[in-house]
Amino acid sequence: MSATPRRALLLCNAKARNGALDLDEVRGILRAGGIEPEEPPPEADCRDVIRDRAGAVDLVILGGGDGTMNYAAPALVESGLPLAILPLGTANDLARSLNLPLDPLAAARFIPTAEARPVDLGWVNGHYYFNVASVGFSAELAGELTAESKKIWGVLGYAVAAIRLLRRVRPFTVTIERDGVVETITTIQVSVGNGRHYGGGMTVAESAAVDDGKLDFYSLEIDHWWRLLALLPALRRGTQGRAADVRTFHAQEIRLSTRKPRPVNTDGELTTHTPAHFKVFPKILQVFSPEPVRGPAPFDLATLGNRLFPTSEAPRL
Repeated sequence: MSATPRRALLLCNAKARNGALDLDEVRGILRAGGIEPEEPPPEADCRDVIRDRAGAVDLVILGGGDGTMNYAAPALVESGLPLAILPLGTANDLARSLNLPLDPLAAARFIPTAEARPVDLGWVNGHYYFNVASVGFSAELAGELTAESKKIWGVLGYAVAAIRLLRRVRPFTVTIERDGVVETITTIQVSVGNGRHYGGGMTVAESAAVDDGKLDFYSLEIDHWWRLLALLPALRRGTQGRAADVRTFHAQEIRLSTRKPRPVNTDGELTTHTPAHFKVFPKILQVFSPEPVRGPAPFDLATLGNRLFPTSEAPRL
């Protein structure tokens, strides 16, 4: 441990599902590991604080869910400060992709000795994102989910909202431009992933990683809503690209256009609309993490049950 403590901005989103966590133990863990936390007033905007304190601290510790990370991304890029994560959200898909502990106290214990690793960010119409951006079903689902339902139901809230929405979903037409190829398709959802996980443990592609320098695209070109239920196991494993009615490819830049503007969901937040221009910015940000998750992951009903109805971790976020 260094004789001079590192200074860290400790910023926690009190509106996150587990934002009411008592931080006293977190502070003690950090100080024991040679990190002195600096906390702004709770009403302060995290972007402003990161920008203002960029030259005075060594790292940023963000407590919250994927929406919190998404909101802070522009300031993190501008400041050049490395990011450490306390998972306090509902899905915590970025933490899953980075192979981080999902228990916030375990995540705090990891930070003092952790290595900062470079990760990519996706970008759409001027908005950065960590995990995935989507148009169609997932974007409509993001509009259905409320902060209250996520606090009450946790990850199960995604399933409850999806079931309500499923029978109302309708196909739409989208034109895709990438690598000099233009094609028009009919789909219920297109997703452009930068990371690996989204939507409470869904997987963009079985080979996806947050530092692979590429965007992973998939389109669900299904005829009936019940087909989405049949695809659920593949969507959780990231093997949906093997299905005949799912289009997949990799690219570094993609443009999507629709007949009328449609909302774009980035990391669970509706931030822009079509026409949408996507790019990847390789290794633009440093994040304290183990080696990110790579390669195919096993899947079984027990795994799905544990994610939807967690009971063994305290708290499981």
